[in-house]
Amino acid sequence: MGKLKFPLLPLRGMAVLPYTVVSFPVGRQSSLNAVEKAQERDDLIFLVMQKDSQVNEPGLLDLYEIGVVAKVKQVLKLPNSMTHIIAEGLSRGKLNYLLKENDCFYGEISSVKEDDIFEGNIHIDALMSLAMEKQEEYFSINSKSTASEAVISAVSAKTPGKLADVITAGLAIDVYEKQSLLERTEPLARLGEVINILNREIEFIKLKSEIEGKVRKRVEENQKEFYLREQLKVIQEELGDKDGIQALAEKYIKTAEDKNMPETVKDVVKREAEKLSKMSVTAPESNVVRNYVEYILELPWTEESREIHNISKAEKILDSEHYGLKDVKERITEYLAVRQNTGENFPTIICLSGPPGVGKTSVAKSIAKATGRKYVRMSLGGIKDEAEIRGHRRTYIGAMSGRILNAVKQAGTINPLILLDEVDKLSVSLNGDPASALLEVLDSEQNNNFRDHYLEIPYDLSKVLFICTANDVSRIPGPLRDRMEFINISGYTLDEKVNIALKHLYPKQLKLNGISKRQLKIGEDIMETIINNYTREAGVRGLEREIGRICRKTVKELLEGEIKSVKITEGNIEKYLGRPKVRRLAANESPKVGVVRGLAWTSAGGETLEVEVSAMKGSGRFELTGNMGDVMKESAKAAITYIRSKASEIKLNENFYKETDLHIHIPEGAVPKDGPSAGITMATAIVSALTGVSVRNDVAMTGEITIRGRVLAIGGLKEKILAAKQAGIKTVIIPSENEKDYIDMPDNVKEGMEFIFAKGAEDVFNNAMAGGESIWK
Repeated sequence: MGKLKFPLLPLRGMAVLPYTVVSFPVGRQSSLNAVEKAQERDDLIFLVMQKDSQVNEPGLLDLYEIGVVAKVKQVLKLPNSMTHIIAEGLSRGKLNYLLKENDCFYGEISSVKEDDIFEGNIHIDALMSLAMEKQEEYFSINSKSTASEAVISAVSAKTPGKLADVITAGLAIDVYEKQSLLERTEPLARLGEVINILNREIEFIKLKSEIEGKVRKRVEENQKEFYLREQLKVIQEELGDKDGIQALAEKYIKTAEDKNMPETVKDVVKREAEKLSKMSVTAPESNVVRNYVEYILELPWTEESREIHNISKAEKILDSEHYGLKDVKERITEYLAVRQNTGENFPTIICLSGPPGVGKTSVAKSIAKATGRKYVRMSLGGIKDEAEIRGHRRTYIGAMSGRILNAVKQAGTINPLILLDEVDKLSVSLNGDPASALLEVLDSEQNNNFRDHYLEIPYDLSKVLFICTANDVSRIPGPLRDRMEFINISGYTLDEKVNIALKHLYPKQLKLNGISKRQLKIGEDIMETIINNYTREAGVRGLEREIGRICRKTVKELLEGEIKSVKITEGNIEKYLGRPKVRRLAANESPKVGVVRGLAWTSAGGETLEVEVSAMKGSGRFELTGNMGDVMKESAKAAITYIRSKASEIKLNENFYKETDLHIHIPEGAVPKDGPSAGITMATAIVSALTGVSVRNDVAMTGEITIRGRVLAIGGLKEKILAAKQAGIKTVIIPSENEKDYIDMPDNVKEGMEFIFAKGAEDVFNNAMAGGESIWK
């Protein structure tokens, strides 16, 4: 075929190959005209694919160069005004020129030469055989292709070029790839490329089939699981669980997804919920799992309250809620300032120490208010089981979490202030040491990964502000004490107690009992009487209780209609509070031999105590009475030893310890007494009794004595001085080593008092004897 002119039909998204019959719709008028022109001649038409199917009026450059000369077999007029033609590809043709006449495209076509005669070549036969095998394999695994016609056509193909075209026509590949094969004029190369395409498509179909099989299997499993779960729901409804344990499990998972918590915690909830969904509602373990999951969901994981960083505001709150305590407030505001400056993980744990009723708990509550944190109080008094702190393992029946996590859960935030109250009251038992369990809680290096035995998931406690309280610091175990910074809140002076009562306790009790200041009047002088005659304490807890008693009796009288208001006076106070409960030991009226006033510290504050010594002829017996502890007894023995060593210098018979019996007694024998601070008191009383020299009745003393006569420092100096003032004593002998404590004491405590600092027993004896009388030879 040389250069011939044929009607030309541009194809959109379709490549026609030789030796194949195709059917396609024709819509453009120019294309319909080309079909008509072909029918008028010999039914031959040139089919060529457009490069861009969106072009409506293609030019020469919009068409591929290689197309196919085809014969129009049939033209079908369809009811919807569409025309379909059936055409058979005959041979390749090359488009050289394009022209348009009478709204019809014509193309000048030249033949494409193909040397396709390879008879008797064994290699070519093998290649063709391989191509047919691959074609059969392709159609056998491709469910979307119809194999019959394509396989028959392939079998009838006797040359490699024709076989390649026939196989290509039956492949479900990209149209541009078919056009590329159409343009390949080398038969063997074209057949080789067809074999490569078949191999690729076979691998693709196999992989796709494998993926579809896995997806189908998974869908079937999900359908099976859905069916079984629906059955389970019906069974559960029959058993009485109408909502279904599956619905509960799904609710847990949804809650975990909605809640802002770490992914590891969400994974634990999902795992436990899935475990729960497979259990029977009557299974004992289902309750265990439910309680555990609900506990995890109730814990705060990221929720935190917005902390206030305002030191001046903290000072105002502390001043408004607590009278006095200047040093304590200053130290707390310093602590808050440093914490604000250094960030959340400040390692120091504050421990507020002091006697009962001085306001340790209320100070902690004020700190929470000043910092904007939630406040939770946790009492540790009497706890002797480690599980109270760390919780129980879930393997035990009735297992529960520890108090620490329960406190965080109660607060609902991860940065509350938790008050560990009475930390000195922890005790040890066979169930472990709870104080040791607190080590991890209070150690900033460890508590960011705290593990409760019940929760079993690491929990971050580093943002919690822990504050401890204690009455007796010495009873806190050493390792726990080492993690704390102690702020001592000592007992209140009489003036401080009066101000606290008038400004805080009195208005509080009036409000609690529903009366006003006009209905009940308590003056400053009466407050002093209540404090002195009805309370014996370092704090104000008992004072508040007595004010409450007065308020209750007043309410009763007001409701009975007898009176309209009450004013408490010295004359009617016993009507409301009864006879005075406290008998305070006042200073003796005159100096006495063998009687010395000492000062002691108790958990209720300072006290004065008398030490009495009687010397009698005898055989050197030494007796101690008055419910003394071992330490106090040892102090008495140390005093005797010192006096014996100084017998030659004192107005004593050197053999007094052989010829004189000594009896040391401290009155109020029902009250236990212990400690070394009565050492110089007992030594002075013994010397007075042995020498007959009187001791001043206006002097009190405190200090530990050694067998060499040194006077050692003591504790609780402020409380002891307050006790001396209440007893009317104006002169106090204290160890010189306590001079630093004297300097730090408030001025109102020192006011009107004379202090004598003693380094040794000689200083005590020289200042304690009455009338300037000396005991020295």
